[in-house]
Amino acid sequence: MLYPVLSFLLEVAVTLIGGAALVRLYMRWRRMSMGNPVGRLVQALTDWLVLPLQRLLPPGQRLDSASLLGTWLLKLLQYVVLMGLLGQSRWALLPVLALLGVAKLAVSVITALVIIGAILSWTQSRTLVTDVIERLCEPLLAPVRRIVPLVGGIDLSPLVLIVGLQVVSIVLSSLQASLLGSALLAGA
Repeated sequence: MLYPVLSFLLEVAVTLIGGAALVRLYMRWRRMSMGNPVGRLVQALTDWLVLPLQRLLPPGQRLDSASLLGTWLLKLLQYVVLMGLLGQSRWALLPVLALLGVAKLAVSVITALVIIGAILSWTQSRTLVTDVIERLCEPLLAPVRRIVPLVGGIDLSPLVLIVGLQVVSIVLSSLQASLLGSALLAGA
């Protein structure tokens, strides 16, 4: 009973902070200002983690390695705690497991951005948040839009991208499960 609760709470915390760190990384890669509401939220959630790491890995023009390292360290810590709770002893797998966890988290972040972007596009209200989300989603959706035509005037590219992302997530989950087994990953 205690393991599922702790696993869930740990997953929520790591997803929130790690996801924000990945959005921070993506915003820097897209050369977007952090002075908007999304950027300020991301900084508020991740500064405590990323700023100390930036002393070791200063950000480049487009790459914020500290955000990526911070996310990886969070996933690593998550799996250390879960392994400890389960009495697992496959410690050598932790770096790879954490890397796959970061990849899964990236897929989840992209999925969330696309869903939020699609919902905001239905409202037809132009706000600063809508503009930021649109700028984040556009490069992800553009390749799909080149392949998938409008159907009855409706853009199905978000749906197609989400389906593809879910397939990637399933593959990553299978890789994790094959490395460690399903007991540890039940909550992660």
